[in-house]
Amino acid sequence: MAWGRFFRHLSSTRRSHLRAFPISTLDAIEAAITASEKLHSAEIRFAIEGSLEPREIWHGKTPRARALEVFAALGVWDTHANNGVLIYVLLADKDVEIVADRGFNLRVTSNEWSDICHAMERLFQAGDYEAGALEGVRRVGDILAVHFPPLPGGRDEDELPNRPAVL
Repeated sequence: MAWGRFFRHLSSTRRSHLRAFPISTLDAIEAAITASEKLHSAEIRFAIEGSLEPREIWHGKTPRARALEVFAALGVWDTHANNGVLIYVLLADKDVEIVADRGFNLRVTSNEWSDICHAMERLFQAGDYEAGALEGVRRVGDILAVHFPPLPGGRDEDELPNRPAVL
């Protein structure tokens, strides 16, 4: 176990989460997702988690493993066309994970998703959480627009909430 990671998660507070993602930033993310979903028929869900429980860190839970749990818990897998995408942020690790539903299999490479994660992480490292989040939503939306264009006549139903989930 990495003790630095353990203590980083242990010392993570609600106040530090609110500093990184204040209400105005959550509003901006929600607006960006709403605007993005007008350009494609897929669904974006954004989730922010401050830290993991000490027992999860002790047992070596990775941000990716937690993102997969959140993907299921938030029902991102439950869209009609299997085209939901979760952008998961674990603040204590300054880690971003993108989990895409099976509708993206053989359409988008893991490198494409990783590039977006790394771009967001670089902005987070610089302390610019809002810019990082908005960049991630924009770039995910660009990919979604290529593979799931808007439905004819704009008949797309919003299947998932656009408001970021704060866990």
